[in-house]
Amino acid sequence: MRIGIAGISHEALTFSPIPQTMEDFRVLRGPDILGYAGLAEAAKKFEFEPVPLLVASARCPSGVVQERTYLELRDETLARLRDAGKLDGICMILHGAMLVENVWSGETDQVRMIRAAVGRDLPIAVRLDPHANLTEEFANKADTWACFRTAPHADAPETLQRTLGILTKVVRGRLRPRPVFIRIPLLLPGERSTMAVEPMKSMLKMALEIEQMPGILNAEVLIGFGWADTWHAGANVLVTAENDAALPLARRQARRMAQAMWDQREHFVFDQEVAATADEAIDQALKSERTVFIADSGDNPTAGAPGDSTHFLARLVAKKVPDAVVAGFPDAVATDACFKAGQGAKVTVEVGGKLDTVRGGPVKLTGTVEHLYQPAAGAWDARLATLNANGIRVILSDRRYIYRHPDDFKKAGIDPLKHKMVVIKLGYLMAPIRAIAPREILALTPGYADMDFTRLPYRQVTRPIYPLDTKFDWHPIITNVAGYDETSS
Repeated sequence: MRIGIAGISHEALTFSPIPQTMEDFRVLRGPDILGYAGLAEAAKKFEFEPVPLLVASARCPSGVVQERTYLELRDETLARLRDAGKLDGICMILHGAMLVENVWSGETDQVRMIRAAVGRDLPIAVRLDPHANLTEEFANKADTWACFRTAPHADAPETLQRTLGILTKVVRGRLRPRPVFIRIPLLLPGERSTMAVEPMKSMLKMALEIEQMPGILNAEVLIGFGWADTWHAGANVLVTAENDAALPLARRQARRMAQAMWDQREHFVFDQEVAATADEAIDQALKSERTVFIADSGDNPTAGAPGDSTHFLARLVAKKVPDAVVAGFPDAVATDACFKAGQGAKVTVEVGGKLDTVRGGPVKLTGTVEHLYQPAAGAWDARLATLNANGIRVILSDRRYIYRHPDDFKKAGIDPLKHKMVVIKLGYLMAPIRAIAPREILALTPGYADMDFTRLPYRQVTRPIYPLDTKFDWHPIITNVAGYDETSS
């Protein structure tokens, strides 16, 4: 059995002023894809030959993908597919919330083009992030899809293996999957819908129960990506029937799951301590006897925000905080100045406010260059410079960079647990950071990734949609092909 592996993955924050370009993608081709987490294990377990084509993923999310970048990657994928020989199935590694200039839904376009290339009979399975906004056309052209079941995400390899397990079952059993898809008029930030707390905990339990029903391949709950201003934004659910005979059951269960999610719309909550402002978060941290990790959520680059808003840094400076770490600022000019001065030198630099010019301009800092980090040739992390300005240690990078792991602080010469507070430009802390954090505060700061969606300038979302609109009724409607014949359910 030969399974093609392909996909272009990105999460587009439409409010971001930064387009996603070719240099913002990590592109794997051919044999390099074989090391993708979970693939080798799945190939051994399910006894298939992976046929690697092209897999591209965002190094750091931003705004809408440039059309020429996307088309170059997509067309190369199609060319490699044509040269791959006979395949028994395709596994696509996607995110689910990619938007492309003049194309719009990147996932829909990729599945559309691959379906046209391979024909109707070749099974296509898709691995997704749960923060995916999907369209009816996508649901009509993909045979089935599976998403992560943890947030913060910790099960990417397992999800790829699950996706491939479903695909190989379809191929060997000569099944004709019928996915039932329902989009829900509900915008959620991922931080209000983590999987370990209610109501998502119960939603996942329901999905797992549905999966055990005879004739059901899989059931998925997708939170959606709330910072995408697009007509198809919103939460969505999937129940895949193995064949037409199981389709009525799949329809009933999809409606049940969608209705349950809608009924809980007011009960999605943050799973960590929350501060309404930067000042409130700082004041709480100063009172703490333990290190406090603070998420500067409005400027979260994992959601696509620029990551150089100076709002929080300005408040730290104004309040003369004696001991803090800020991770960090993408600022090539300031980083270069630190490298030119050298470790131990004193420098004055203007930090941040160059990508996000709305939340304040650059902040002038004078301090000592405490540490410099130069990545190995060919690595895709950034140069880092740590500047100590009166006890506030700011980590600078020569490009946009996400602080996901304690090792990122080690590269910057910092032990975060030895400092009073650690401010990270994130929403929820990534799992490895959360694991070491004695205390976590989510600061509801302003920015392009504002957690309060009512403060963002939506123009394209389909209205009414919660929480932008609150006084309307909704009941589940199946709108992809598998749901057209409503009389049979």
